[in-house]
Amino acid sequence: MAPGAERKPSVSSPIVAYATDLTHRYPTFRDESFKTTHNWLEGRRYDDGAEGLWRIQDALYDLEDFVRTHPGGSEWIRRTKGTDITEAFETHHIIRTAEQMLPKFYVRPAIQPRNVRLTFDEHGFFRTLKRRVRQKLDTVDPTPTKHSCQIVDALLLTVLLMAYLAVYFDSYAIGFVCGAFVNATIIAAHNFLHQRDNWRMLAFNIAFLSYREWRVSHVMSHHLYPNSLLDMEISGFEPFLCYLPWPELKNSFQRYGSWFYGPFIYGAIFLSEYIKRLMDSVNQGKNRFYLDDLIPFLLPTFMYVTNPGSLGVVLRLWLFIVLMGSLWFGLVGLSAGHHHPKALHSGDAFPDGVDFGLYQLATIVERKGVTGSLLKVLTTFGDHHLHHMFPTLDHAIFPQLNDVFVETCREFNVGKLSSTWFSQFVAQNIQLARVKPRIHRCNVELAK
Repeated sequence: MAPGAERKPSVSSPIVAYATDLTHRYPTFRDESFKTTHNWLEGRRYDDGAEGLWRIQDALYDLEDFVRTHPGGSEWIRRTKGTDITEAFETHHIIRTAEQMLPKFYVRPAIQPRNVRLTFDEHGFFRTLKRRVRQKLDTVDPTPTKHSCQIVDALLLTVLLMAYLAVYFDSYAIGFVCGAFVNATIIAAHNFLHQRDNWRMLAFNIAFLSYREWRVSHVMSHHLYPNSLLDMEISGFEPFLCYLPWPELKNSFQRYGSWFYGPFIYGAIFLSEYIKRLMDSVNQGKNRFYLDDLIPFLLPTFMYVTNPGSLGVVLRLWLFIVLMGSLWFGLVGLSAGHHHPKALHSGDAFPDGVDFGLYQLATIVERKGVTGSLLKVLTTFGDHHLHHMFPTLDHAIFPQLNDVFVETCREFNVGKLSSTWFSQFVAQNIQLARVKPRIHRCNVELAK
């Protein structure tokens, strides 16, 4: 479908109109062969009707003077200029302070309707849950957040220890374990890149990923529009891994061959992301690298300094650790809860204008056996439902919010789906092969 083309619902009903994707228009630049966060943001600027400003619902705001003083960090505002930030604004601001500040930045109404179909009715699921979470935060004990910090710190130290031992003994076995800890450190650091600028988010860069890039591809794209055509964690793997049930997107080799070549894709994630950023800098004629992009080279530097005279061994084992960390990252991340046939994907039919929170619930199948352990939650993308709706909150306090989440789910007769870790891995392969659309009513049975 051509960029900007209108999309029509494939299913209709005398009572409920259905959609097959979140956007009315096919996202501009989505099918570019070289997919980058730069292209994704540029596409949003074409499609969102923000007129070079910042759009929230049907109003335009000029936040230029607020960029430097934004409490969460300037990049959140600077990079989203010219786009619709409705979903980001709703999920990133639980208390009313930001909402109360908005009127002084108001410019004028937007001319064109919102391109995204998600809604935020005041009495809908998400806004109701948000009000209750806001009230609950007044009594939440913040002490457990210290445990999140301690876990990341301990993981970092373990990575350094394992890296040292891998070189000292010239051991691929220890390197494999080190790669697992590199993966765990990156996933745990993901908890902090969602929050206001802090030093622990830098740990995310330890093996060639970039917290800056992920604040676009993961936070602004995947978190807000999971499993849709706007989700870069879907489009970024195409045409090798095609998770959407669109027959025109994948042939038989892609559907079934991906079961076998998928692990090789996982192992290339870290390095390919770094190479992509380098190529993007060259293609755009701009330097898109920052000082923190040197962080990946701190690990091999440490390995060499602590084992002088072993440069060849250091480079060989460092590359092995990065590849193994990437493999672990793919195995854990791509089976973390979205790529299950029961989860809603673009191409499936769902109620048009669905509530943001109900859409999030429909796109997630949680893994069993993770909740209850902060270490497991932090290192496996756990507590997916609450994290998707309130990403700036530390994972450590979600257990204290579970009661209001369950209460709201019961009130709206919805809930979360779950399955075992092994079945998630099998299911994501089934999803890769799936081409038959399903009808989702965004009303799933409450998990018992």
